[in-house]
Amino acid sequence: MRVIIAGGGTGGHIYPALAIAGGLRQRHPEAEILYVGTSRGMEADLVPRAGFPFTTIPVAGLKRRLSPSNIMALWQAGQGFLASRAILRDFAPQVVVGTGGYVCGPVILAAALSRVPTLIHEQNALPGLTNRLLSRFATKTALTFIEARRHLPPGARVILTGLPVRPEILGARRDEARAALGAAAGEFVLVSFGGSLGAQSINSAYRDVVRAFAGRKGFRLFHATGEQGYSAFIEDLHATGLDPDSLPNVTVAPYFHAIAGLLAAADLVICRAGASTIAELTVLGLPSILIPYPYATGNHQEYNARALERRGAAVVIRDADLDGAALVSMITSLARADEERRAAMAAAARALGKPRALENLLDAIDRLARSSRDKGRGCQ
Repeated sequence: MRVIIAGGGTGGHIYPALAIAGGLRQRHPEAEILYVGTSRGMEADLVPRAGFPFTTIPVAGLKRRLSPSNIMALWQAGQGFLASRAILRDFAPQVVVGTGGYVCGPVILAAALSRVPTLIHEQNALPGLTNRLLSRFATKTALTFIEARRHLPPGARVILTGLPVRPEILGARRDEARAALGAAAGEFVLVSFGGSLGAQSINSAYRDVVRAFAGRKGFRLFHATGEQGYSAFIEDLHATGLDPDSLPNVTVAPYFHAIAGLLAAADLVICRAGASTIAELTVLGLPSILIPYPYATGNHQEYNARALERRGAAVVIRDADLDGAALVSMITSLARADEERRAAMAAAARALGKPRALENLLDAIDRLARSSRDKGRGCQ
C-alpha cells in the first residue's frame, strides 16, 4: 500500500494527519507513506519528528478579501499543482488523503485529475474553504460533525467518521485517574483550560471561580492558564489575598501535560471548542462549558460548540458574554443543584463520541486502496 497524506498550517490539520499515518503504519507495516506539506508550516517540524518521509510543495493561502497578494498565491498554487503532479508520478500512490490546510488544494486536485482515489477529512462543524472546494472532487469526504454536511456542495460524497483521539485519552480510566489525584468519592473535579497558549478571557473569569471555591469542601479545581498568562493570574490571586500553593483543593499550572488523566477524572470541563478537544470530551462522555475562541477562522469554534449544545451535551458561553459571577453560578448549579442535568449532558456527550474514529478512517482508506488496485488506477 502506498499512501500520500497532505495537511498543514496548524495542529488541527497536522495531528489528525499524523494519527492517520500512524494508524496506517500499525495496520499495514509494509505500507509506504509520504507526507506532503509546506516548508513554512508546523508540519515541517512535526512530521520528520514523527518519523515519516516528508516533502514540500510551494503554496500560499488566498486572502478572503481583495488583495495583491492573491496574485502571488494563485501563481504559487499553480506551481504547487505542477509539483504535486510530479510527486504523484514518482510515488504512484493508491490513495491520497487530505486533512485540511492550503497544501491540500494542489495535492488533492492533482490526484483527482490523475484518477487516484482521494479522501479528505474535515474536523469542524463549519468546513474550511479548502475542504469546501475540494469536496466537489474528492472520492470521499469524511466528517467529524454531521452538521458540516449542509455547508458542502450537493455532490459531495460524505461519510461520518469522527476525529481520531490520542491513545492516552482512550486508554485513561476514571477510577485510576481519580485515585492518582487523591479525589475522594463524591468529590467534584473541575478541569479548565484555554489551549496551549491559554485564554485571557477565561483566566479573567476564572479568578472569581478560584475565590468562590478556594478551600471549599467537596470541590477540586485544576486550571491551566497558558504559559503567557500564568504570572499575571498568580499575581492577581495574590492581590486578593489568595495563594494557590497554600490551597489544598486548587491546582494552577501554565499547562497540564498529563491532561488525559485529568479529563478522565473530571466531572465538568471548561474550555474552548476546538475540534480535537471536543472529540476528546465526547469520547469520554464529559459535560462541558464551552467558550468558543471568537477569532477562529469563520467562527468555526462556535459552530462546533453549538453542535454539542443542540444535543444537550454542553453549555455555550460566547467569549464576549463571559463573566466570572455567572460562571461561578453555572458551575455551582451543575455541580450540586442540577446533577440530573449534568448526568444527561454526560450521556449526550458520550452518544456523540466516536472512539473508533481512527479505525473508521483507516477502513475508508482501505476500501479506496482496494478499489484502486482492482481498477488498476494510479499515476504512472
